[in-house]
Amino acid sequence: MTFFPQSRRAAWMLCLSSLAPALPATAMAAPSATIAAPAPLSSLVTKVDIPYEQFTLKNGLRVIVHTDRKAPVVAVSVWYHVGSRFEPAGKTGFAHLFEHLMFYGSENADGPFFGRLEDIGATDWNGTTWFDRTNYFETVPTGALDRALFLEADRMGHLLGAVTQTKLDTQRGVVQNEKRMGENEPYGLVEYAQLAAMLPEGHPYRHSTIGSMADLNAASLTDVQNWFRTHYGPNNAVLVLAGDIDVPTAKVKAEKWFGNIAAGPAPQDVDATVPTLDKDVEKVMHDNVAATRLYRNWIVPGVNSPDLQQLDLAMSVFGGLGSSRLDNILVKDEKVAVAVKASIQPFEKLSIAEITVDVKPGADPVAVGKRLDQLLADYLAKGPSADEVLRAATQQVSGTISGLEKVGGFSGKAVTLAEGAVYSNDPGKYKKDLAAYAAATPQTVRETARKWLSRPVFRLTVAPGERSAADNALAGNATHKPAYFRDPKAPAPAAAQPPAPTKIAEPPIEPVADLVFPKVEHAKLKNGIPIVFARRATVPVVRVSVSFDAGNAADDKAKLGTAALTTALLDEGTKTRSSVQIAEEQERLGASIGAKNGMDTTTVGLYALKPNLDASLGLLSDIIRNPAFDPKEVERLRGQLLTRIAAEKTEPMPIAQRLLPPLLYGQAHPYGIPFTGSGTESGVKAVVRQDLTAFHDTWLRPDNATIFVTGDTTLSEIMPLLEKRFGDWKAPAAQKGTKLFRMDRMMRPARIILVDKPQSPQSMILAGVLTNKQGTDNPVDLLTANEVLGGSTTSRLIMDLRETKGWAYYAGTALPGVKETIPLLVYAPVQTDKTGESIIAARKDISEYLTAKGTTEAERNQTINSQILSLPGSFETSTDLLGAMMRNNLLGRADNYYETLPGTYRAMTAADMDKAAREAIDADRLIWVVVGDAKLVRPQLDAVGLPVEMGTLAD
Repeated sequence: MTFFPQSRRAAWMLCLSSLAPALPATAMAAPSATIAAPAPLSSLVTKVDIPYEQFTLKNGLRVIVHTDRKAPVVAVSVWYHVGSRFEPAGKTGFAHLFEHLMFYGSENADGPFFGRLEDIGATDWNGTTWFDRTNYFETVPTGALDRALFLEADRMGHLLGAVTQTKLDTQRGVVQNEKRMGENEPYGLVEYAQLAAMLPEGHPYRHSTIGSMADLNAASLTDVQNWFRTHYGPNNAVLVLAGDIDVPTAKVKAEKWFGNIAAGPAPQDVDATVPTLDKDVEKVMHDNVAATRLYRNWIVPGVNSPDLQQLDLAMSVFGGLGSSRLDNILVKDEKVAVAVKASIQPFEKLSIAEITVDVKPGADPVAVGKRLDQLLADYLAKGPSADEVLRAATQQVSGTISGLEKVGGFSGKAVTLAEGAVYSNDPGKYKKDLAAYAAATPQTVRETARKWLSRPVFRLTVAPGERSAADNALAGNATHKPAYFRDPKAPAPAAAQPPAPTKIAEPPIEPVADLVFPKVEHAKLKNGIPIVFARRATVPVVRVSVSFDAGNAADDKAKLGTAALTTALLDEGTKTRSSVQIAEEQERLGASIGAKNGMDTTTVGLYALKPNLDASLGLLSDIIRNPAFDPKEVERLRGQLLTRIAAEKTEPMPIAQRLLPPLLYGQAHPYGIPFTGSGTESGVKAVVRQDLTAFHDTWLRPDNATIFVTGDTTLSEIMPLLEKRFGDWKAPAAQKGTKLFRMDRMMRPARIILVDKPQSPQSMILAGVLTNKQGTDNPVDLLTANEVLGGSTTSRLIMDLRETKGWAYYAGTALPGVKETIPLLVYAPVQTDKTGESIIAARKDISEYLTAKGTTEAERNQTINSQILSLPGSFETSTDLLGAMMRNNLLGRADNYYETLPGTYRAMTAADMDKAAREAIDADRLIWVVVGDAKLVRPQLDAVGLPVEMGTLAD
């Protein structure tokens, strides 16, 4: 993957205002509950439809068009039928490296495309490489479509004149840091072991997409040119346009921008058989992990096999559903595992079936492994029930409907059509797949599972311990001098000369209307609960979020983790439903219910199919109002939460997230807790059932709640349903909770805290300082200034550490959207040998921005244009809309806040941005946390000029 847009990266890394995924469900004895009959699966399948037309240009470019006028945006998705499967020996990682180069300018649009995409208000943009394809995608305002097509066409047809040795060397370093980043995570070497064990030498899927260090080092400009000419012709590509466009318009634009590109060589497929192991293979690896993980893997057919959907259902029933066989038995009943999973990872020519079990600390992994194999043998012999197959198929269809609410992105309509076209020569392949899911029977699922999962298996165990040299070698991390480090006085290696550039004028952006935010309506239930509603009728789904003024900031300081344990237990059984019943009912309804803590709020959210809305709301209400907090389940979930905390102490970013907040806010402040939201070991161990019921009664109550609703309904339709489920809910006698936000007077001087993580191929840097602003201040000038400093893909920090120096895959700054005091956070995972220099460079970048080198007029214009133009595409889905409504409510903003933003941005000057940043941020007070291999990192930190101390995570 080339790059995460800032909003996506910040949400993943910082986790300041969101909790990690909920813990697994639990079983408990309970009376059976009346379960409403869901809508027939066949009726759901008929609702999934993406009408399209297609045509082919003379040069072979296939163009697919889908019209969706719900918003003035168009998704552009270009798929090339080339990935790591097509790499010859000695060129591993090259497809992905080339994907990076495609983002760094073409002959008529030189320079990084990140800024160009931000300039035109692109959302949901990225580029990815996988075994079978490389794709580039962006959703743009309709008025910017010509500019987006110009950019895609220019890098398809006019790239090589802009590719230089400097760009190649820089992106080589960025990709290598991306590789280190993945390997620095727990279980980060597993993929290498799986591919090596299950696929024979020379098999095109045997090497990872990221490649080996040695092959990346050896890539030359000649390789780049040959790769481009061989694989990136229009006759090896598919262009999908989905959204505010029609076929006649698409034909004119496609011909204008792509019609003059010459076809490339006829595409040559690289076939790949589905191999079978001669016998079972077993391997044990060690890693810095909190729990032993057991793997069971098989190579199975690819996406065009009629067996794949049946296998997918088989795996879901066994270990994918919330009520799966493995979860019910190993996690809930026998309590020897803390997490299980079974799934299919699909590729074009083959797929990988995988079962994982995270063994409960203290349990015998060997015994658990034998039990897993016994359960699988029994499952293959008897097969699933009809109800299990129906629930698994319903979840699959429901998930597809949810993804198709978007026109672009990672799972939207454009991607769905493109994937079918590239892999199956059928843009409508998704319909056949859904029909296969709906038609599946216990017999078809059982027979297919027996056929493929009865073959020899690869059993892998990853246990806590130090990584071995042999396992590290699987990653292909050569340590010899890189081939591209040449004597600067020596002539550059010869490369084939690219053709003379063809001059093409960059088109202007047509007028883009300002955002029209959907109408927000308000009402109240008879017990006073406020209702905030907005209609979004793109797909037949409704989203409901019951939000409480609680969150991690309401956690019990004496027993940190009370909030996390309470929310984790909400769907683990009610007074009338067991956790198994809750999970099964969600699956039958095609619904999804999840509770989470942000920093300021606790929310319980519902995703429901419209035909099943009433029954889904009944389940949501029961979970919120009547949690059982069964003592047996409290103990089981306590063990899982403790395992999660232990796992966080093995992961670079969570380590820093746990350590930094108390240093910034102090122990007494509501925000001075681990940003992961999981609490502390001592706190979780101290929680008793009465603490959980007290937290629920104090915080999760009707007089502390607001209900937000978006989707395919109306306020008049939803109000009776909400009244029925929540209108008679009465507040408990306990006093409603309050939070005390008060800063202590402790000095918090700048310093570096180093946490030793041996064998780390990278150092994780996370720094922070408190600003003088609160979220309720609505500091738009400051937030916009942060885009220039470190919040965008062309910010000062990312351009320095990634693009200029090549020391990091990503870097940046963030101002999380909390209600009270906002921190400035600085983050960068950097290669180990550049840790000290990276901190020095980041401090210099921040200091210069806040003093002598403030916002330039060009930076101001680019940032403002990006912010304004991206607004129409930012609220495309009901999820986007729901989040915006909740943010406005939390921060005390008007319903039309987002509609007023364009005027606010246009009035903002570079001086306004500089003033806001300089008043709010004291860069000299930044506290730096570094997680890395201390023996290699510690000597570098002395040059930074700050006190250095060793940090630990004892609790």
